[in-house]
Amino acid sequence: MRRVSERKLLTVAGFAWLFDALDVGLLSFIIAALKNEWQLSTVQMGWIGSISSIGMAVGALFFGILADRIGRRDVLVLTLLLFSIGSGISVLATSFTVFAIIRFFVGAGLGGELPVASTLVAERVAPERRGRIVVLLESFWAGGWICAAVIAYFVIPRFGWRIAALGTALTAIYALYIRWQIHEPVMITQKTRPTLLQNIHAVWSAPYAKATLMLWLLWFTVVFSYYGMFLWLPSVLVVKGYSLLNSFGYVLAMTLAQLPGYFTAAWLIEKWGRKWVLIVYLLGTALSAYYFGNATSLGSLLVFGALLSFFDLGAWGAMYAYSPEQYPAVVRGTGTGMAAAFGRIGGIIGPLLVGYLLTAQVSVNVIFGIFTGAIVVGILAVAVLGEETRGRILV
Repeated sequence: MRRVSERKLLTVAGFAWLFDALDVGLLSFIIAALKNEWQLSTVQMGWIGSISSIGMAVGALFFGILADRIGRRDVLVLTLLLFSIGSGISVLATSFTVFAIIRFFVGAGLGGELPVASTLVAERVAPERRGRIVVLLESFWAGGWICAAVIAYFVIPRFGWRIAALGTALTAIYALYIRWQIHEPVMITQKTRPTLLQNIHAVWSAPYAKATLMLWLLWFTVVFSYYGMFLWLPSVLVVKGYSLLNSFGYVLAMTLAQLPGYFTAAWLIEKWGRKWVLIVYLLGTALSAYYFGNATSLGSLLVFGALLSFFDLGAWGAMYAYSPEQYPAVVRGTGTGMAAAFGRIGGIIGPLLVGYLLTAQVSVNVIFGIFTGAIVVGILAVAVLGEETRGRILV
């Protein structure tokens, strides 16, 4: 019975995660399409991704704290509604400024939903399966990206980006389904809730300060590199001389490698533990980013792009499994949300940095070298500051 409940929870929360990834994935292709339609500069293209990340930072912080106040399920529904409706409204935008403002609110919904969903699932699963289930939850992200790449390849060239974006608005209906299918964890409904300031202070108090520092460094470097690289992936391929349509197809091929990345991480996380999976997959990400940036042939681009997808998304899954295990239930939403919010600052800087560097005619290999260095910092944070949490009982 418990395993059936876990499967149901994974499926219900997973599709919410998939819809998030669908929106983020589509944005990378929409940015490339808007460059021609609105004659955007590379700096403006970078700002679209960064404004979304600003919204995600605000959403992760606000909704993470709110989840400790009103519960995980209701916040999950609210965030799903926010980004779904915002995505639908974005199709009405006729200028860069209006589109960017709407993307802020879409980002707030996205940023709030992700850490809350992983916290909700982590609290409902037995310790010996928790890591694997949370990583499998993250694997729905790959499904969303694959859907986004398919839609971008077949829909955007023929019908335009607005039709592609409009489909994400329909996910608002799914929020109503979640409302009736997921129940609030008992550990949340029964505990006395501290004040907002008490929660924020507790995250940096002596028992959790080391874990918080580790998570903030990890989240910042992973989000900085991910959004800097992946939101620009189709555009970087255009810079390397490939057509927009071909770049969409190549990114689709690279994206398929995300799924085995998640599945292998899910299998290994209960065998090796959280720390070693994070270290190994982040190391693979760093090496793949370096060689992708220096690739000169289509074959090497596809190989190292696929490896980048494989290792980076596997590391994301392990990070989401690792983060909620650092705190007790009463501050778990706040701690995870604050780490995710700080990470989104990296998501703001990453896409902007690429836009400015491309404008300054900095080469792609130098840009990806910067992301490689950032990932190494994340590896060191986990290795030096992180503690193994495999099998830890969540209270």
